Amino acid sequence: MSFIRSIATFGGFTMISRVTGFLRDMLIASFLGAGTVSDAFLVSFKLPNLFRSLFAEGAFTSAFVPLFSSKLVSSGREESIRFAAKAVSLLTFILIIFVLVFELCMPLVVKVLAPGFASDAEKVALTIALCRITFPFLLFISIVSFQAGILNSFDRFAAPAATPIILNLGIIASGLFSITFLKTPVYGLAWGITLSGIIEVLWLKYFLNKEDLRITPDFDIKKLFKDTEIRTLFKRIAPGIVGAGIYQINMVVDTILVSLVSSGAVSWLYYANRLEQLPLGVIGAAISVALLPLLTRKLKANDLKDAADTQDKAVIYGLMMSLPTAVIFISLADSLVELLFEHGKFTASDTYKTALALKAYAVGLPCYVMVKALMPNFFARGDTTTPVKYSAVVFAANLSLNLILMKPFGHIGIAAATSAAAFVSLYQYIHGLKKRGYWNISAALKQKIIDITCCTVIMGIILTLAQYLLNLILPPKHLGFLFLKLSVIGIIGLATFLISAKIKGVLDITAIIKNLLSKRKRDDKTSIKQA
Repeated sequence: MSFIRSIATFGGFTMISRVTGFLRDMLIASFLGAGTVSDAFLVSFKLPNLFRSLFAEGAFTSAFVPLFSSKLVSSGREESIRFAAKAVSLLTFILIIFVLVFELCMPLVVKVLAPGFASDAEKVALTIALCRITFPFLLFISIVSFQAGILNSFDRFAAPAATPIILNLGIIASGLFSITFLKTPVYGLAWGITLSGIIEVLWLKYFLNKEDLRITPDFDIKKLFKDTEIRTLFKRIAPGIVGAGIYQINMVVDTILVSLVSSGAVSWLYYANRLEQLPLGVIGAAISVALLPLLTRKLKANDLKDAADTQDKAVIYGLMMSLPTAVIFISLADSLVELLFEHGKFTASDTYKTALALKAYAVGLPCYVMVKALMPNFFARGDTTTPVKYSAVVFAANLSLNLILMKPFGHIGIAAATSAAAFVSLYQYIHGLKKRGYWNISAALKQKIIDITCCTVIMGIILTLAQYLLNLILPPKHLGFLFLKLSVIGIIGLATFLISAKIKGVLDITAIIKNLLSKRKRDDKTSIKQA
C-alpha cells in the first residue's frame, strides 16, 4: 500500500474516531460540567491512559513492530507469528500483576496523582472508586495495541484505526443508560470504559483470524523469560520504558499541578487537549503508524534513498495539515469550544477558560506532529535509546516552564509550557537525525516548508477577515448561527489554503486523488506476499 494511502486509511478512520470522541466529550461535559464530579471522572479516565505509552503504543509497540516486520522479511510468516505469540503472552502476564498491584494501592495512587483533591474527602473517595473501575482498561488497550501492531505490519490499517470508535460509542451508550437508570451516572460512564476495552480486544481478534493470524498464548512464563528473542525484544523495550516513564512522569506532574490550580482546571485542560488531539491523532499518529513498518522494510532492504524520500513526504504531509490547523484553533478557539461543549452544566466561563488553554496548546501542535513524523526513523533502525534521552530533556524543560508559568498564568501557563517543550523536542530530533546521518532537511524540502508557511499565513489573514465580517452579520449566542459561521469560515479557510498551495506547487491535488482512488498495491519490492 502506498504511503499516502496508508496515512489516508488510518487518518480517515481516526477522524471518525475523533468525531465520535467529541460526541462523547460533549455528553460528558453536559452531564458532569466542569467541577468536582467531572474532575474525579477525568482523573479516573486519565489513569489507565497514563501507562499506555509504557505498555501499549509507546515502548512495547515501538520495539515490537520493527522486530516483527524484520522477522517477516527474514524468517517468514509462521516464525513471525510464533514470536508475536510469545511476546503477547509475557506482556499479558506482566500487565495482570501490574493492574492488581495498582488496584490494591489505589488510595495512595490518587493521593499522589491529585493532591489538590485532599481537602475534599468526598471527591477523593469518588476518584478512588472510579479509578478502580477504569484501571483494568490498561490491560485491554495494551493487548489491542499489540494486535494493531501485527495488523499494521501486514498493511492492514483500517480495523486498528477504527478501534477507538468502540470506546467512544461505549462511553456514549453507557452514559445515556446511566443518566436514565442510575442514581449516580458517573459510575456507569466508568464501567463503559472498561467494558469497551474488552469489546476492542474481541474486535481485533476477529480481524486477526480473518487474516489467518492466529496468536496462540504460551503459558510457560519461565521459558519465555529465558527465550533469546524475547530477551532481544526487552533489551530494545528497556530504553523505551525509561522514555515512556519520563513522559508519563511529565503527564503526572501536569495532573498534579493542575489539580492545585482550582476546581475545574483539570476539566478545562482536558477539553482543550481533546481538541488538540484531533489533528495530532488524525495526522501525527497516522503518519507515525504508517511510516514505522514501511521505513523498517526499506532500511532492511538497504534502500536508503527511498527511505529518505519517504521521510521527506512524512514531514511535508504532516506540516501541510498541522500548521493550518494550528492557525484555525488559535483564530476560532472560543467559537469551537462554545459549539462543542457549552451545554448543560458547562458554562460560558468554562468555555472562556478552555479556549485560552486551546490557544496555548495550538502553538506547539505542528511541532508535536513533526516529532511524530521523525521519531519512527530511530525506531526503524532499532535505536530506542536516543528518543529516551530526548524525552528526559523535554521533561526537564516542561517541568521548569510549568513551575515558572503556573503561578502567574494558572492552567494556561501549564498548556503554554507543554507547547514550549514541543519546540525543544523538535529541535532535538532534527539535530539528532542530521548528526547521525539518518536524515537531513534538503534544499527542496526547505523550500516546501517555506511555501507551506506562506500559504498558511495567507489563510490566517483571510480567516481573520471572514470571522470579523461574519461576527457583524450573524447574531451571537445562537447555536445554529454559530455552526453556520464556523462552517463558512472553515470552507473559506480550506479553499484559501488549497488554492494557495496549488499556486505555489506545494501539492498536486489531482495526483493525490488518483493515488487514493487507485487499486490497493504494494510500492515496496521487498513487501511480504500474503499467504
